[in-house]
Amino acid sequence: MSNFTHYREHVGSRADKHHKTTLFSGEQLMVGLNCLEPGQEQAVHDHSDQDKVYQVLEGEGVFSVAGEERCVGVGTVVWTRAGVPHGVRNEGAERLTLLVCIAPPP
Repeated sequence: MSNFTHYREHVGSRADKHHKTTLFSGEQLMVGLNCLEPGQEQAVHDHSDQDKVYQVLEGEGVFSVAGEERCVGVGTVVWTRAGVPHGVRNEGAERLTLLVCIAPPP
């Protein structure tokens, strides 16, 4: 397995829910890619023992973290500590592509 990749090689879509793929999973960290088509969402949820970081690579998303909502775009980093409710929805006209890091991995 290579230690290098370009995220666009892993972009995808699903009609029934957002596309998810794992780029790397180790003992301490999981790195993945989430792609949300217009109208798709990752419902608000939490991870009791995992911190999570999103980086917006393409598009715009409405993120909810601990009840605060913000519409953010390319280059924005969003994070949440373990146990904090969070979610994201794509209200835009373009695909929302996110780099996602979770520690420790699921």
